[in-house]
Amino acid sequence: MNSDIGRITFSNGRSLSRMAYGVWRLSEAQDHSVSANLARIDACLDQGITTFDHADIYGDYRCEALFGEAIKARPSLKSQIEIVTKTDIMLLSSQWPSTRVKHYDTSAAHVTASVERSLSRIGVDVIDLLLIHRPDPLMDAQALGACLDGLIDSGKLRGVGVSNFMPWDVDLLQSCMKHKLQTNQLELSLLHTAPFINGQLAHAQQHRMPVMAWSPLGGGRLHAQAGTPGTAAARLAPKLGALARAAGTDTTAVAMAWLMHHPVGVVPVMGSNQLDRIARFGDAARVPMDRQTWYELYELANGHEVP
Repeated sequence: MNSDIGRITFSNGRSLSRMAYGVWRLSEAQDHSVSANLARIDACLDQGITTFDHADIYGDYRCEALFGEAIKARPSLKSQIEIVTKTDIMLLSSQWPSTRVKHYDTSAAHVTASVERSLSRIGVDVIDLLLIHRPDPLMDAQALGACLDGLIDSGKLRGVGVSNFMPWDVDLLQSCMKHKLQTNQLELSLLHTAPFINGQLAHAQQHRMPVMAWSPLGGGRLHAQAGTPGTAAARLAPKLGALARAAGTDTTAVAMAWLMHHPVGVVPVMGSNQLDRIARFGDAARVPMDRQTWYELYELANGHEVP
């Protein structure tokens, strides 16, 4: 068993595990039976990874239900895990035959119905954290804020956050809510460092808002492009490898330790259907990371030293 990954506390007093397991690939697994999904959940719990990151759209609207079948088979899981899910993206899908174009829907009616569907699919009585998946150009902040406050007050949600929002998007929605937004889930990795300087992490730290990181391995490119000359992954590979060998782990753990070193409190959302990979996620907790090592990796990621 790996070392316990630890926990991070949010402004509402609730906590999530220091890493989250992302279920977006669950429907793609060669085996996504109840027993196989329970084994994946157990591999996470063995490391203290108790937070599971969903979205209504994952797997063409199938992943929440697949996960829910595991919950139904073992109801005791409800008291052991935290559920994060997202809403507002409308895909072109046979599930929604009236949808003519991919779009976002942050209307109160859609968000409320989406929460009810997620609760039913996953088979829980409350969602720990609901995220607005993408900024909606047609968002009525007052109507959405009132809706989200109402869902928290009703006990259906324990908290609300956003995903892929710029600071001004966060401020707009927050200005129309009485409950504090808990997180902004962002694309963040050694291959996508823009949030470190574009204001997203600065804004989150200013508001004491831990950040969740999606695609923390650059969509797999950090490993897949390690042998491709001229890429950031290739520049990073020797240093990541050396640090991994010194810590007795792999380069994934080093890349996650790099993200988690930031003072805002970054929660990487890790996705894999392979049990052996899942079992190593917690290794990030035992990778040493100091300021100069962090900057060495940052320099390699960007291809130049800081000014």
